[in-house]
Amino acid sequence: MDVVPFDLDRIGRGLPFAESVPALETALHRGAAVVQAPPGTGKTTVVPPVIANVLADAAPTSQPTGRVVVAQPRRVAARAAARRLAALTGTQPGEVVGWSVRGESTTQPSTRIEFVTPGIMLRRLLRDPELPGTAAVVLDEVHERGVESDLLVGMLAELRELREDLTVVAMSATVDAARFAELLGADDSAPIVDCPSALYPLDLVWAPGPQRLDDRGVTPAFLSHVARTAAAAHAKALKAHEGTDALVFVPGAREVSRVATELHRLTRADILELHGQLPPREQDRAVAGRTPGDPPRIVVTTSLAESSLTVNGVRLVIDSGLARQPRRDAGRGISGLVTVSASKASADQRAGRAARQGPGAVVRCYDDATWGAMPAHTVPEVRTADLTFACLALAVWGAPGGDGLSLPDPLPSRARADADAQLRRLGAIAEDGRATDLGRVLVAMPVEPRWGRALLDGAALIGRRAAAEVIAAIADGARVPAADIPALVRRLRSGGGAKSARWAREVARLERISGQHGPAVEPGIVHASAVNGVLVEGGTHGEVPRDAREGAVVGLGKPEWIAKRVDNAGEQWLLASGTRAGLEPGSSLRHHEWLAVAELSRAAGRVAAGTGAVIRAAAPLDEPTALLIAGPLASEHTRGEFVNGKVRARRVRAVGAIDLSSTPVAADPHTALPAVRSALHSQGLELLPWDDAARSLRARLALLHRHLGNPWPAMDDTALLDRLEEWLSVELQDIARGASLRSVKVADALRRLLPWPEASRLEELVPQRLAVPSGNTARIDYPQVYSPEEPQQPPVVAVKLQECFGWADTPRLVDGHVPVQFHLLSPARRPLAITDDLQSFWSGPYQQVRSEMRGRYPKHPWPEDPWNAVATARTKKRSGG
Repeated sequence: MDVVPFDLDRIGRGLPFAESVPALETALHRGAAVVQAPPGTGKTTVVPPVIANVLADAAPTSQPTGRVVVAQPRRVAARAAARRLAALTGTQPGEVVGWSVRGESTTQPSTRIEFVTPGIMLRRLLRDPELPGTAAVVLDEVHERGVESDLLVGMLAELRELREDLTVVAMSATVDAARFAELLGADDSAPIVDCPSALYPLDLVWAPGPQRLDDRGVTPAFLSHVARTAAAAHAKALKAHEGTDALVFVPGAREVSRVATELHRLTRADILELHGQLPPREQDRAVAGRTPGDPPRIVVTTSLAESSLTVNGVRLVIDSGLARQPRRDAGRGISGLVTVSASKASADQRAGRAARQGPGAVVRCYDDATWGAMPAHTVPEVRTADLTFACLALAVWGAPGGDGLSLPDPLPSRARADADAQLRRLGAIAEDGRATDLGRVLVAMPVEPRWGRALLDGAALIGRRAAAEVIAAIADGARVPAADIPALVRRLRSGGGAKSARWAREVARLERISGQHGPAVEPGIVHASAVNGVLVEGGTHGEVPRDAREGAVVGLGKPEWIAKRVDNAGEQWLLASGTRAGLEPGSSLRHHEWLAVAELSRAAGRVAAGTGAVIRAAAPLDEPTALLIAGPLASEHTRGEFVNGKVRARRVRAVGAIDLSSTPVAADPHTALPAVRSALHSQGLELLPWDDAARSLRARLALLHRHLGNPWPAMDDTALLDRLEEWLSVELQDIARGASLRSVKVADALRRLLPWPEASRLEELVPQRLAVPSGNTARIDYPQVYSPEEPQQPPVVAVKLQECFGWADTPRLVDGHVPVQFHLLSPARRPLAITDDLQSFWSGPYQQVRSEMRGRYPKHPWPEDPWNAVATARTKKRSGG
């Protein structure tokens, strides 16, 4: 049956991108293209049907054309774009144009254009890399640089090499078009299709207010300022243009709710909220255009409305200049969204929303100095986010870490290493980085790998439905009131409304998934956590008390965040990872002794109880359950500490950094050695009893290493600590058996590092004493400079001036590389001169020293001619002078 082409004249009527259709049709014959068009030009509406028509024209009439799949970064944008395009084609959603987002799909076999989220597209690609039935993939808003979109660029570019019939188009408002064209082009860069901006005149108003951020996040005073500014600006705009709608940008759902609540008191306009946590019906209502007769609207939104979708009727934008972006604290293992200044590019896109359908205005709730300090572009998510799912997806694709893929940015090495380590603990990847069978199961699940593993193992421990309820409540990142996960689950379970209905659908889906895959180990064993190494025999759920079941599931996902209260008020908690955190003020969880933490964010001040982190979501545990799910983190071991020259040992029961009990015991070598090593690493080598012989030998060897290099050993602290076992092993064993630290002969230990046979020249190259003309020897003081990075200092010989008469050539050490510096002394052994050029000294400065000193020390020789005088350590009388 012939395919009816899309009516591009109807679809593109009034949209600026309609002028670029011929250029796009030409570009599509190359199989890949990059579309660069500002928000509001209609690219999301027009490009997919253009692609569908071109592919239909090129396909044989007897062969069905594959589907055009559009990856849209946000669920609400995917639904809105599909609804609009379906309406323009005169069909119901799903008939010709449909969408598939998490937990919801409207597609039918007849669907020709399907809007999906990048996560859906990525899992579909991993499930069947050839994408059967898909003729084209459109990656919309690639400038946002989400991790999943970046992965799709690399994977689809590779797939195009195997499937020449697959068309790939990347679209964006502000994108490095040449870069993406190069990535998508097989041999040559893909063609770039531009669309001119459709902006009308735009007025800019600066309206700075109070401080925007403090240690608790966005300040209430600033949000009130945003609400008052929006109400006043909207009232003014209505006088100039009746029916003006406004769009207010704030960073997150919490701020949306607060500003919207205040606007209800300040204006009679219809106040609507728009963010990703709202039910679909409320999101669609905010996006839909206002019908005649309806009151003017103020839509309070997150960056969701920045570029992914167009809110019709908007002539006024109020911008807070703030955004939520992912950040990863590698030191404490904290990943999450933080509030930061938006980029200039984002602020420009927000402003442009006011000038798409006529002259508009933007009010920025900050000053031009703040604007000047804002970054030019949003940081790619791959540089700041947790990469666990990304690394698992790449492993399943067959390109661990992205090696060999044309990714927009390589994965940062530290974040990649941390993600790989986590995936190995989960059992999702093997040592060579390839995905395991379990990894392929986890990547297909609609939750992060940690929570997927917790779902499978939690189902075996407390039951499939109970585990699914917990994961459904926390996996999408929605805010947990008062950080209390059990309270949230009870509310969702008993309450009506769209949120509860959506949660119930997700519970059913997760319960079904856990039933399909079962526990993540061999049949017959109920596995509390294969990743944690805990086996629970039998098939009952009685091991975990009812009030700890939610905590058990959370702890299976993040055992390192099992936490114990450290104060009576419940303000500070110590996590198994060693991190300390505060609990949200007013949380009902404060009276519990143990918690399993699902979400942790950086914070400061009172909200974090001085810890630098705050618990945003958690569930209660008891100690037996904590020990059950902690796996290897639950341990009983002997811990040694090196204090005042002795090793003190204690038998400790612990969950990671959380000590449960501690009992003094006798130290043994297995305990003592790590304690001594740790003390030396943390407190430095000065713990050792360095005497003059040891310091001198170390300084001499350091001088040799500086000038001759290997095989003479480096003597800086880092080098000696790295080779501790080579030179101090015997002494460490003695200390472990009870010997005193003071008994260590450091010089003897250092000699174990001497290279052979080169060591036979040690006294020749860096002698301890130097023969002087008087017949005596003088000690050589070598500089205590051990690192090559420190400024060089010379070896010093301090000797009476009279013992050096007639000495012209200054001695040099280390095969002539290093001159000796002489400190020439008076008979009272006070410095008279410092020189590393004896010949110059006798020819010049000596005469001044002679004139000043011979009256003070008349019994000692001060000859006018030092060259021919006899060197002596004696007075005139004793030397016969």
